[in-house]
Amino acid sequence: MALTYPWFLLGLLAVGIPIAIHFFELRRPQRVLFTNVSFIREIKLVTARQRKLKHLLILAARIGFIAFLVLLFCLPYIPAPEQGQSPGGVVTTILDASPSMAVEGEDGQALFEQAIEQADQLPTAYPASARYLFPTASNSLLTANAFQTTLQQAGISGQAKSINTLVDRAQRAAGIRQTFIFSDFQRNSFSAQALKADTLNQTYLVPLRGKQTANVYVDSVLLDDAFVRSGSDIGLRVRLRNGGTQAATDCQVKIFVGNRQVAAFRTAIGAHASTTSAVRVRLDSPALQQCRVEVEDLPVTFDNTYFFTLQTSPQIGILNLAGPQETAVGRVYRNEAMFAFASSNQNLDYSRLNAANLIILEEMPKISNALRENLVRAVNQGATLVIVPPVAGPDAQAEYTRLLTNLGIGGVQWQVNPGAASVLQDVAAPALQNPFFQDVFSASNQRAVMPKVAPVLRWSRSGTDVLKMRSGDGFLAGFSSGKGNVYLFSAPFGPTYSNFTQHALFVPVMYRLAMRSYRSEQRLAYRLNQNTIALGIPVQQGSGQRDEPVVSLRRDSLTVIPAQRWEGGSLRLTLPAVVQEPGFYEVVYNNKVLTTLALNLDKAESELAYYSAAELRQLIGPNQPNIQVYEGGTDRSVAAHYKAQRVGTPLWRYCLLLALGCLLAEVLLLRFMGSRKPQPVAAVTA
Repeated sequence: MALTYPWFLLGLLAVGIPIAIHFFELRRPQRVLFTNVSFIREIKLVTARQRKLKHLLILAARIGFIAFLVLLFCLPYIPAPEQGQSPGGVVTTILDASPSMAVEGEDGQALFEQAIEQADQLPTAYPASARYLFPTASNSLLTANAFQTTLQQAGISGQAKSINTLVDRAQRAAGIRQTFIFSDFQRNSFSAQALKADTLNQTYLVPLRGKQTANVYVDSVLLDDAFVRSGSDIGLRVRLRNGGTQAATDCQVKIFVGNRQVAAFRTAIGAHASTTSAVRVRLDSPALQQCRVEVEDLPVTFDNTYFFTLQTSPQIGILNLAGPQETAVGRVYRNEAMFAFASSNQNLDYSRLNAANLIILEEMPKISNALRENLVRAVNQGATLVIVPPVAGPDAQAEYTRLLTNLGIGGVQWQVNPGAASVLQDVAAPALQNPFFQDVFSASNQRAVMPKVAPVLRWSRSGTDVLKMRSGDGFLAGFSSGKGNVYLFSAPFGPTYSNFTQHALFVPVMYRLAMRSYRSEQRLAYRLNQNTIALGIPVQQGSGQRDEPVVSLRRDSLTVIPAQRWEGGSLRLTLPAVVQEPGFYEVVYNNKVLTTLALNLDKAESELAYYSAAELRQLIGPNQPNIQVYEGGTDRSVAAHYKAQRVGTPLWRYCLLLALGCLLAEVLLLRFMGSRKPQPVAAVTA
């Protein structure tokens, strides 16, 4: 045992006061009362031996009271077995506020609530001069009371920073620091490298472990076709995953479009396994629909709902740059309402290139420099360009070669065809496994007659071969360029060089080119921890307005203006920290809803695989004495364990209790010891 303030031992001289009182009482004469002739007064009969014992016990109680009171002011304690840094300075508390902390522990209490209870006791292990850093919710140094208040106000957030990020933020604080990390330490998110970088301060890991259970969640929702039509069945694929340690034998899944349930099924998924279910849904309205997938999965419920949006696609803008005559391409696209087809050959408005999804350059004999530059710009911004080469002379060939070079397509050679009819070649049957022809053919027909073409172009390599000749040369190939794509035919569509426009393959190929050109900036769903969300919203420029418009996010009573910027006709939003819960958020401008975002939790939070205390020690290694791992399962709190190991065990409370016990003993001795019940005495008459 050691004393914090040993000079208070001088107070033991006060023990002489009760001793002096004791001897004074022994020397004081005793008064003896006698009865008179009328009455006998009641007296207490006490023997000399009883009186002596009583005085000694009272003396001992008074001496003990003074002695323990003096020790109380000396603040005795049992020294800590590990003498490290002195307590005080800056105490950093990192609390994992990620959604996985909502999982219940073995005692039925959520891990986040356990962490708050443990962290709330930390100020009892430090002096009043200590300051607390709580990077989970604040970047300022706090007093003990302010720290406990901020701690109680903390909550789980879908945008919670990772442990490594919070540790990096805490390491910038100056002064002697002890760091406590309360987390479930998920395997897919925690890394010990950030802890190993800080060797100057003591780090204390407090792993909180949830129940061993199953946890089925929605990994993703995908559409079979990016183009969504109103009134038609939509193929929807729901990928489910079990992130728990036990198998889910009977899990019910429901799918809602708006408030209407459109599908329901049951599934069984093994531990850390996945399954994909296909369902068909239908949109009866062109308006955006708020959809969700609900999973009935207990006891883990924080990730049981997945939000997404569905909306019928707008018309696909197609611009055909061809001669004055109506071509087969125009007849194909004009017959379908989902295409917005336009053609132009003279006095072209180049702004129409930026608005089109698909641009078809069909056998144009001449490409001006302005047209070439605008075509390259449109493709770089995401448009799809289809090039049908003409029967051209050297000048036109040079212009097309320059265009292809600017688009990043090299190695193109022009063929000399003195007699096109004499060099017609058969096109090979399309490969059914090619994603371009997905859901186009019901079965392969090896005896089908394929079109014949006379190529005028040949290329050495391509990104995607769509159709090839029987000789192995390409007929239709795709190339990526910027954000868009370029599809190149090797032969003109004229009857002298090709009968492709009269073949049954012509319509599905042109339709697939148009469908694949459709691009939607908005996804079905987003994650709360995404840094930036890009939306294909045109700039809402009002009359007389010079600055870019400012949009806001709205959900129920919450309205917030996020950081935003307009780039190339799209809006980029940065989700603010106050957006913490999953759900539907409306993008509003001038009280008008432009679109709706579906925000979900990070799916990594649903993987309930944790590091145990032993695994954390192994992960840290033996060469990190400044990092310790708290072993759970004991009745002693983290603060009490820290005090016992680093600060020592204080004994002043016991001194206070013993002093009060001695005072109580003295009162009881004076009240009860040595007294007898009064005996009846007969009166004597004269």
